[in-house]
Amino acid sequence: MAFFQDGIRTLRRPMTLVLPRTVITLTAVTLTLKAFSTAALIRIMRANLLDELSRPYVVTARAKGMPEWRLLIKYPVRVAINPLIGTVGYLLPSLVSGSVIVSVVLSLPTLGPVLLRALRYEDVETAAAIVMLLSTLTVVGTLISDLLLVVVDPRIKLTGPGS
Repeated sequence: MAFFQDGIRTLRRPMTLVLPRTVITLTAVTLTLKAFSTAALIRIMRANLLDELSRPYVVTARAKGMPEWRLLIKYPVRVAINPLIGTVGYLLPSLVSGSVIVSVVLSLPTLGPVLLRALRYEDVETAAAIVMLLSTLTVVGTLISDLLLVVVDPRIKLTGPGS
């Protein structure tokens, strides 16, 4: 990874930090790549919200005169956001690896091209380490999404085994 840029003769010219440029580039590319998954998440949320808006408890709350914004936040959004939170946990590994094709074309320092190079040159240790890291990130993302579901949805409770 090119976090530090040094000249041919390191003794003459000290190393300069190019981290801000790299961070800006990676942020822009990550936001661009995640636009597709964001669109999918918006479609999931919209479909669930439209399904919840036709439920009898929403119609009853409207008939009783509850303000529309409070009605939306208190009832349908809390129920419709559950599948969205469950899906977000699986997106954590893709933030680190990035799209392999885009990363190779733009020569970005993400894990995608490193994994591709390791597989091409049969570097089993590097490939296994990257796959293990991505697997760990998947488990951590799933744990985070499950904990968020406990916070958001009052129907889900943390219980011990056998209870």
